Amino acid sequence: MDTLIKELENIVGKTGVLLGDDVAQRSVDWFTKAPCEAKAIIRPQSTEQLSQVMAKCHAAKQAVVTHGGLTGVVHGAVASPNELVVSLELMNQIENIDAVGSTMQVQAGVTLQRVQEAAQEIDMQFALDLGARGSCTIGGNIATNAGGIRVIRYGMMRQQVLGLEVVLSDGTVVSSMNTMLKNNAGYDLKQMFIGSEGTLGIVTRAVLRLHPNMPSEQTALVAVPSFNALTTLLKLVSKELANSLSAFEALWNNHYALMTSETTKHTALLATDSPFYAIIETLGSDEKQEAEAFARVLEQALEAELITDAVLANSNTQRQGIWEVREDIETLVHELNPMFSYDVSLPIVHMDEYVTALESKLKEQWPETGALVVFGHLGDGNLHIMITVRDANPHSRHQVEDVVYGSLAAYNGSISAEHGVGMEKRDYLHISRTPEEIALMKRMKLALDPKGLLNPGKILG
Repeated sequence: MDTLIKELENIVGKTGVLLGDDVAQRSVDWFTKAPCEAKAIIRPQSTEQLSQVMAKCHAAKQAVVTHGGLTGVVHGAVASPNELVVSLELMNQIENIDAVGSTMQVQAGVTLQRVQEAAQEIDMQFALDLGARGSCTIGGNIATNAGGIRVIRYGMMRQQVLGLEVVLSDGTVVSSMNTMLKNNAGYDLKQMFIGSEGTLGIVTRAVLRLHPNMPSEQTALVAVPSFNALTTLLKLVSKELANSLSAFEALWNNHYALMTSETTKHTALLATDSPFYAIIETLGSDEKQEAEAFARVLEQALEAELITDAVLANSNTQRQGIWEVREDIETLVHELNPMFSYDVSLPIVHMDEYVTALESKLKEQWPETGALVVFGHLGDGNLHIMITVRDANPHSRHQVEDVVYGSLAAYNGSISAEHGVGMEKRDYLHISRTPEEIALMKRMKLALDPKGLLNPGKILG
């Protein structure tokens, strides 16, 4: 491999290759902070360089793992000592913004926050938004088909991508940098790579779809007396605020109480004795009209006893205070350490039954140490579940996974709503995909990466 690394250094330059401590000092994800064990990290500065790198690796049968912002939580960026990492951190430019066509052309290593800010500068918005916005990269968002808090209105990352450029395992560059909303000429090849977690090709550049900026934001935190009231509330706001509803986040009591009264990390804006809470947010263009409509719907919800209390944000500071309760994952990690994290999707109507059964099984198997915290994008059918049994050994993790995913199977749910599969969930892929689907995935992998060099061991094992 040393000879290969020298050849790669000739392509990307000495500063483009990291070795030894420069590799070990990096982690493979923010969640575990586990050190990178790869032989080297290769940092191309262009698609042309990456193409040459992959051609050399293909000829040498050298496995490669792609790194973006490393904000994933499913061990999708883990690399072994006999593998190389390709990091796109130096390919981080915004290449073009078309305000008329509502598109932005970017390199894969640019962060989500930079894209959001660049869109705002021309009075537009990039609709994807999630807590890791300052670290996660567009390439990673595409590779995992990221979701976030505005899926209910704008869809997932798949809906934000018009065109892609991808380097295949043999160095072939597939450039489909489409800038049009409508292009029905043959297969939409970009869809193969969105959500493929770097196993079919390495995304290098993208054409992103922009939307009009919505300067009016209305945000409220509400207390909800029951799960039935929660789903009825979702139906009410979806109907009455159909043109502006952008987020509907549900917090179980175990989440809200932990983040406020139990840790005092965040101010309890509402009493902590309600079984459920929801963050409701709208985006619009008319501040006065949006505010009146939002207040009117909250009044309807109070009169219908769908909510028992509410706090409406009157400033950006108050709005941020509400969202910090939802997005402060670091506090959850600290309080539940060692923690196992799950990201599942299932029909909304079954969520309460699923969570209740899950909690019961945890208490049955770990009566003294088992605990869970639940929150998520209710409007999208997506729940985030954090579990601790105060034991991080692999056997305990496997036992907990069997409980989480085994309970999910009865509801035809998905083991991954938005985080991907990586290595962590691959053994449970059969719960969410049929044998025929998995067989087709393997055929696609074989066709595009016959030597199995791209992110080996992820998704399909």
